Amino acid sequence: MDITAKSNVGDVVRFNFRTSSVFQANNIDYCCGGNKTIDEACKESGADSDRLIAELRSTAESTDPDTEYINSLSLSELSDYIIRRHHSFVRKNIPFLKEGLDRICEVHGNAHPELFRIRELFNESSGDLTIHMQKEEIMLFPYIQQMEASARGGSPLGKPHFGSVANPVRMMISEHETEGRRFDTIAEISGNYSLPGDACNTYRATLSGLKDFETDLHRHIHLENNILFPKAVEMESGLIGKQS
Repeated sequence: MDITAKSNVGDVVRFNFRTSSVFQANNIDYCCGGNKTIDEACKESGADSDRLIAELRSTAESTDPDTEYINSLSLSELSDYIIRRHHSFVRKNIPFLKEGLDRICEVHGNAHPELFRIRELFNESSGDLTIHMQKEEIMLFPYIQQMEASARGGSPLGKPHFGSVANPVRMMISEHETEGRRFDTIAEISGNYSLPGDACNTYRATLSGLKDFETDLHRHIHLENNILFPKAVEMESGLIGKQS
């Protein structure tokens, strides 16, 4: 891939996921902001476009087995992978983080009142993410699998109750943006998950867990926004064209 100022951020990360760390280091959102060009993203973040492109090109020279694996998956396989890897991560870590936030709010809340706002934001996120994942697993992903089965077998594709796959995709992307903003706020309030001098082990584990949760969420959103969803919209368009 020839990485230029006109390249989309999401396309670059899809080509080689190692480049995501370069974007993150320059405060560029590669998941929810993946549809922006590098030039546009640099103007928003204040990063130097020429330096960033040189760093991206250098990073992309090294192949990434994880990227190669993801790009080898069918849409059905990618949907299953997202559920196994990312949906399960979210469900596993929500109870741990809720408990940790409750404990550090109780013990450290007077000295660090920002913890109460962090807890509030995470509780909102955990509830919305749980519903979000259910909608994907019950409504969107099964339809994507039906489309792929139709493409393989040549059988007609029934029209879903939501009209077109583009409709739930828009909803999911909007909800991703909400979660991205929430975690941007959590990172800002916590000083990018920095620890105060009086932090106990629970404090350390909880903030470390929140940072890991955000990192996982970024990759999770990238796989959907930049890979699964565009391919699903394209596939549906092709199937409808054949049937018309």
